[in-house]
Amino acid sequence: MSALEPRAPERTAPVPVPAESGGGGIMGVAYRTLSIGIISVIFLIAFEATAVGTAMPVAARELEGIGLYAFAFSAYFTTSLFGMVLSGQWADRQGPLRPLTVGIGAFAAGLVCSGTAGVMWVFVLGRAVQGFGGGLVIVALYVVVSRAYEERLRPAIMAAFAASWVVPSIVGPLASGTVTEHLGWRWVFLGIPALVVVPLVVALPAIRRSASGPVDPDAPAEPFDRRRIRLALGISVGAGLLQYAAQDPRWLSLLPALAGAALLVPAVRGLLPRGTYRARRGLPSVVLLRGVAAGSFIAAESFVPLMLVTQRGLSPTLAGFSLALGGVTWALGSWIQSKGRMEPYRERLMVLGMLMVTAAIAGAPAVLIAWVPVWTLALAWGLGCLGMGLVVGSTSVLLMQLSAPEEVGANSAALQISDALANVVLLAGGGAAFAALGGGAVGAAHAFDGGGGASHPGAFVVVFLPMACVALVGAWVATRLEPVPAAEA
Repeated sequence: MSALEPRAPERTAPVPVPAESGGGGIMGVAYRTLSIGIISVIFLIAFEATAVGTAMPVAARELEGIGLYAFAFSAYFTTSLFGMVLSGQWADRQGPLRPLTVGIGAFAAGLVCSGTAGVMWVFVLGRAVQGFGGGLVIVALYVVVSRAYEERLRPAIMAAFAASWVVPSIVGPLASGTVTEHLGWRWVFLGIPALVVVPLVVALPAIRRSASGPVDPDAPAEPFDRRRIRLALGISVGAGLLQYAAQDPRWLSLLPALAGAALLVPAVRGLLPRGTYRARRGLPSVVLLRGVAAGSFIAAESFVPLMLVTQRGLSPTLAGFSLALGGVTWALGSWIQSKGRMEPYRERLMVLGMLMVTAAIAGAPAVLIAWVPVWTLALAWGLGCLGMGLVVGSTSVLLMQLSAPEEVGANSAALQISDALANVVLLAGGGAAFAALGGGAVGAAHAFDGGGGASHPGAFVVVFLPMACVALVGAWVATRLEPVPAAEA
């Protein structure tokens, strides 16, 4: 059986309960330092995502790179694909400490590169370095959770991860918008690396004590799977070529698009569980749902600040702040799914969550109508984030239930690959449609319906409505998460 094939929950080996835990929660004596440390890492990632997303429209406009706006997002996800596979193997064989440390360092280096960029391609390069670091970090954190926490505590720590987005979602856009308007967008990127010190000081010693080293220290060390590394390179290069082709809609662009697909398809088949794109029950559908949910939602959300700035004339601060409610509702959704009494209804919660995501994405373009209040988008996005909290937290919990301890790294990498690859592909498609309908010219528009610049509302509509259809497919996938009975497998 492949390491990525579905496994029944009862085959998952239990995590030993620390003797001093006394059955406490994630903030009990046994877990407190570790929980604070890894939550601080998530807090850093959350603050970066909300702050950078707010500054991105201004950065792209000043670097004359509005046409590459989607690429600035997808470059992060493209390189994170390689980082995820590498981190999965690294963490399974040597423990999560080293990939986590290297990942945080690369994450900070990428921010510095983007913050000092003089042209758009250097800015995108920085995002790519940052994505590699992010890929290392997120998979390593999943392995930490799997090794260090009892199964009963995993939904709670996932809910805590989601809750750590609340403050950044509120403070991040406000702080980023203020800094962007008064000091310049560069200081948003250059200021965040200073926050890296806190996770390094708090998290790494706790991880070293509780989750470092291989699962079985007495077993001989296994070499890295070179085939999977090659597939990881293939998926990263293929995704990059596909995104490049999408940003240059000419017949000549078919060549990199075909080359990208030729690299991408076999790599995806080799790195994701068998049956993923047939929505096979169990782990394959869990992995597929994560990609469908995250890809559709993030691809749409990436264009929300740009739409508000260029079509409704909002400042970067207000455009970013319109998404602040989402951090609260996302955390609420994750908290709901973490409750033990919700376990029997997990699949229904995930179907409901995907329907919420669909409604939010489909309703977002309504703000392109002049008489529709801008605050309605904040409410709609809050509903979508509530649904994402239900879905993302649940897919993480289900993945750990369906994975043997020595396979959590590889399976977590598969989950994150699905997430990032969907972002790349859907951003590529959305970015191509956006550019084809005049999206590259919207940087001149500072107010809705004029204001001295061109208005291209149709360029945004062709991004949001297809993403809503993808999210609706996710509601069906969410009905197929129950593992295949052993007698039928």
